Amino acid sequence: MEASSAGSSNPTVSGGKAKTHQPKGREDLQVNHLETQIWIKPDAQKTDVDFSEILNAIQEIAKDVNIFFDELEGVNSPSKDDDSLLHHGNLTSTSDDASRLEVVGEEVPDKNKANGLYFRDGKCRIDYILVYRKSNPQTEKREVFERNIRAEGIQMEKESSLTNSDIIFVKLHAPWEVLGKYAELMNVRMPFRPFNPFTAGAPCILVRCCFLNGHFIEINGRSRRSRRKIYYLHRRYKFMNRIEKQISRFRGWLPRKPMKLDKETLPDLEENDCYTAPFSQQRIHHFIIHNKDTFFNNATRSRIVHHILQRVKYEEGKNKIGLNRLLSNGSYEAAFPLHEGSYRSKNSIKTHGAENHRHLLYECWASWGVWYKYQPLDLVRRYFGEKIGLYFAWLGWYTGMLFPAAFIGLFVFLYGVTTLNHCQVSKEVCQATDIIMCPICDKYCPFMRLSDSCVYAKVTHLFDNGATVFFAVFMAVWATVFLEFWKRRRAVIAYDWDLIDWEEEEEEIRPQFEAKYSKKERMNPISGKPEPYQAFADKCSRLIVSASGIFFMICVVIAAVFGIVIYRVVTVSTFAAFKWALIRNNSQVATTGTAVCINFCIIMLLNVLYEKVALFLTNLEQPRTESEWENSFTLKMFLFQFVNLNSSTFYIAFFLGRFTGHPGAYLRLINRWRLEECHPSGCLIDLCMQMGIIMVLKQTWNNFMELGYPLIQNWWTRRKLRQEYGTQRKTSFPQWEKDYNLQPMNAYGLFDEYLEMILQFGFTTIFVAAFPLAPLLALLNNIIEIRLDAYKFVTQWRRPLASRAKDIGIWYGILEGIGILSVITNAFVIAVTSDFIPRLVYAYKYGPCAGQGEAGQKCMVGYVNASLSVFLVSDFENRSEPTSNGSEFSGSPLKYCRYRDYRDPPHSPVPYGYTLQFWHVLAARLAFIIVFEHLVFCIKHLISYLIPDLPKDLRDRMRREKYLIQEMMYEAELERLQKERKERKKNGKSYHNEWP
Repeated sequence: MEASSAGSSNPTVSGGKAKTHQPKGREDLQVNHLETQIWIKPDAQKTDVDFSEILNAIQEIAKDVNIFFDELEGVNSPSKDDDSLLHHGNLTSTSDDASRLEVVGEEVPDKNKANGLYFRDGKCRIDYILVYRKSNPQTEKREVFERNIRAEGIQMEKESSLTNSDIIFVKLHAPWEVLGKYAELMNVRMPFRPFNPFTAGAPCILVRCCFLNGHFIEINGRSRRSRRKIYYLHRRYKFMNRIEKQISRFRGWLPRKPMKLDKETLPDLEENDCYTAPFSQQRIHHFIIHNKDTFFNNATRSRIVHHILQRVKYEEGKNKIGLNRLLSNGSYEAAFPLHEGSYRSKNSIKTHGAENHRHLLYECWASWGVWYKYQPLDLVRRYFGEKIGLYFAWLGWYTGMLFPAAFIGLFVFLYGVTTLNHCQVSKEVCQATDIIMCPICDKYCPFMRLSDSCVYAKVTHLFDNGATVFFAVFMAVWATVFLEFWKRRRAVIAYDWDLIDWEEEEEEIRPQFEAKYSKKERMNPISGKPEPYQAFADKCSRLIVSASGIFFMICVVIAAVFGIVIYRVVTVSTFAAFKWALIRNNSQVATTGTAVCINFCIIMLLNVLYEKVALFLTNLEQPRTESEWENSFTLKMFLFQFVNLNSSTFYIAFFLGRFTGHPGAYLRLINRWRLEECHPSGCLIDLCMQMGIIMVLKQTWNNFMELGYPLIQNWWTRRKLRQEYGTQRKTSFPQWEKDYNLQPMNAYGLFDEYLEMILQFGFTTIFVAAFPLAPLLALLNNIIEIRLDAYKFVTQWRRPLASRAKDIGIWYGILEGIGILSVITNAFVIAVTSDFIPRLVYAYKYGPCAGQGEAGQKCMVGYVNASLSVFLVSDFENRSEPTSNGSEFSGSPLKYCRYRDYRDPPHSPVPYGYTLQFWHVLAARLAFIIVFEHLVFCIKHLISYLIPDLPKDLRDRMRREKYLIQEMMYEAELERLQKERKERKKNGKSYHNEWP
C-alpha cells in the first residue's frame, strides 16, 4: 500500500462500504495531486462489492476539493465534431442528443439547404466538388469516371452554375459505409473509447485519483475522462505547492500576456487531445461514435473522397486512372472541397460566436488586428490539415527564433554607429586629401583623392567592425539551435496531432507510378502484398538523364552571371564618361546598382524556365510515392533557385577585385575588358548593396505575387459578377459558386511558401557577416508574411485538400545544408572580403603596438598608408592610360598614384612584387578560416549532442499512452467477450469456451 500525499483522504472499503476520513483544513486541500486507495479483501464475494458506494465515496472526496463529478461526466460528452468549436450550446451530453434532435430535427434540413453546404435534401453534406463544362468534348471519359464513382458508393448530385449555364457542378457525398471502409484502408486515426473499470467487476480495485488543476481523475491508471490523453504526473509536495503559489501570485502583478489568444472569447481552442487509434470496422465498438454524420470531420471526409477519386478509372488502359489526369487533359476544370461558409459576419464574434470555422479562423488568425498574437495551430490543422498546419507551425517558430538574431544584428549595427567617430581607419580615409588613387577603369576613369570615398568608408564600418566576428559565430550557433529546437517542437506537434507513426503506415503509391509499372510487381517486404516495381536499370538511366538536365541548367545560371560580369566591366567606363556629374563621380556605385537590378530581372525570368524544367525532369524520374515526387521536385527547384539567386552574390563576395592584377599589368577578360576592381574603401559595400537590394526586391515581389495577384483576380471576378447580376444576386450564390470564383491553390502546394522562406534563411545566415541587418529585415517580413499567408488561405484561395505530413520533409535537410554552408561562407567573408584580418595583422605586427599584444584604435594609426601600394604613372599600358594627367590636384602632372595591394614600389629590385606583409596577411587569412570553421563546427556538434531530439516529458508521455492503450484494448475486448458469454448463458445456448 502506497503512502498518501499530504492533505489527501483515505477511504477504506470493507464488505462493500467505504469509510472516509475528512481532512482537517481547507488550505491543505489545494494540492495538485491526490491519491486515494480503496482495497477490497480478496476473500470478499464479487456480488458483495457495491461499486456505487465506491463512486459515492470518491464523490465525497471530490466535493471537499471543489471538484464535481458532473463536470467530469460532462467531459464524456460526444467527441468534438467539426461544429463543436463554434457555440457553447453545441457541446451537449449524450443524454441530451435525442431530445435536442427531436426539437430541431425539422429545422435543420431547411437551414442546411440555405447555407449551400448540403445536397438539395438538406441531409447529405457536400464532401467534394467537381466542375466541368458541357461544351467540353471529353464527355465519354467523364461518364465512365462518374459511373465508377457511383460504383464505389459515393452519392452524386449535379447543378448548373447560376452565372454560366455551360458550367456544371458535381456535388459528391460519401455515406457512412464508404467513409468507414476507406478510413480503415487509409489508417485514419479516430478517438478511442477507454475502458471504465467500474463496469468490469474486478475483485480487487486500486483507485488512484490524480487532480491536475481540478480537471481530470485517473482511475487505476486509466482515465475517467474518455476524450483526453492522460499524462503521467509526479507526486508534488507541500514545498513545491507553496513555490507555485508564490510564482502565480508574482505573475498576477505582471501585465496580461498580450500575445496569447483570448480563451474566454474562443474557449475551445484547445486541441482535441484524445486517445486515438487506426479506425477499424471490426472494432467499431472501441471508438467514440455518437453521430455518424459528424464522426469524421469535414477535412477527413474530403481527404477520403479525394483518395477514392485518385484511384477511379475513366477509360480502359493502364494509364487511364485518377482525377489528376482528368484535370490535366481538361475533362474537369476544377476539383476542390468547400469552404464552410463566409469568413465575415454582421455580428461580433465576442457576442454571438463564430458563424463557422472559416469565420473563426479569420477573426483569430487571418485578421490584421491579431498580427501580434500566437497562431491557433490546432484550428489551422483542423480546417486545412496537418501539412499546412506544420508549415505555419514552422513559420511561426522560425519567426520567433529570429527575434534574438535580429536584436544581436541590430546591436552590431548600432555598435558600428556609436564607434564611427572613434574608428581610426575611417578618420585616415577622410583626412587623406593628399593621397591620389589610380583610376579604377581604362581611359575614362579619372584620378581621385582617397578622401572622396570617406562616406563609403564610414558605411563600411557600420557593417565591418569589431563585433562582426562575434555575430558570425552567433549566427552559426543560432542556426543550429533553431534546427535542434525545431526538432523538439515538431516532435511535440507530431505527438499531439497523431503523426508519430503515420509515415510508415500510410505512404501511398502514386497513381502514375502504379499505372506505368503495373505489369512488373514484387512482394512488399513490409506489407507482404504485391506492388508495382521499377527496375534498377530503368531507375538509374532516368536519374542520369535528370542529373544531366540539372547540370545543364546550372551552367545556364553561370552563363547569366558571366553576362552580368561583362555588363559591369563595360558600363563602369561608360558611367565614368557620363555627362551628369552625379553619375560620373559615383560610376562604380551606379554600375553596382544597375547590375543588381538587371540581375534581379534575369533571376525572375529564369525562375519561369526552371519550374518547367524541374517539373519535366521530376516526372521523367517516375518517383514511387507522392513524398518522393515532392522531395525530388523540391531539391531541383531549390538548386536552380539557390544558384540563380546567390551566384552573383558569391561573385561579389569572393571574386570581385581579387584577380585584377595591378596597374600596368591588368588581367583582362577575353584579352579585351579589364576586370572590375573594388572601391578604394573595399568590396564589402558592394556585397551589402547586392544583399540589401535583392532581399528587399525579392520579398516585395513575392508578397505581391502571393496576395496582390489573387486579390486583383478575385476583385475583377467580383466586379464582373456585380455588373452582370447585381450585388443582391451575388450574395445569394451557393457556396460552391463562391468558391469556384476564388483562385485555386498553387499546383505544387506549399512549395512556393517554403522556398521563399528557405531562400530567406540562406540570405539570413550565409552572408550575414557582411549584412548584420538581414535577420531584422527577415523578421519584419515574416511578421507580415504569416498574416498574408493566413489571409490568402482563408479568403482568397479555394479550400485546399487537407493533406497529412509528419514533418516539413526535405526542407529540413536543406536547412541543415544551408547551416553548414553558412559557416564556410562567413569564414571566407570575414577573412577575404572584409578588412578584419589585414587590420589584425597590422595591429600586432606592423603598427605602433607591434609586439605589445594590443589591438586598439591607437594601434591602427598608419594602417591606410600601409595597405596602399605605389605605382609609377608612366608605367601605364597604352589602352589603360587615363585621358587626364592629374594636374588638377597639384598643378602639375602626377608621377605616382596609389592602389589597394601589398606590393613593392616601382624602383625596388623586383618592381611590383608581393611584400612580406602580403604573405603574412594571406597566412593569417587561411589560419583564421581553419580555426573559425573548426571552432564553430565543434560548437554546433556539441549543441546538437546536448539537445535531445525528443523532450524527456514527451518520451514519458508516449510510453505512458502506449501502455494505457494496450490495457484499454485488452480489457475492452475482455469486457465484450464477458457480455457475449452472459447473453449466451441467458439464451441457454451451449458453446465451446475457447480463447480467441
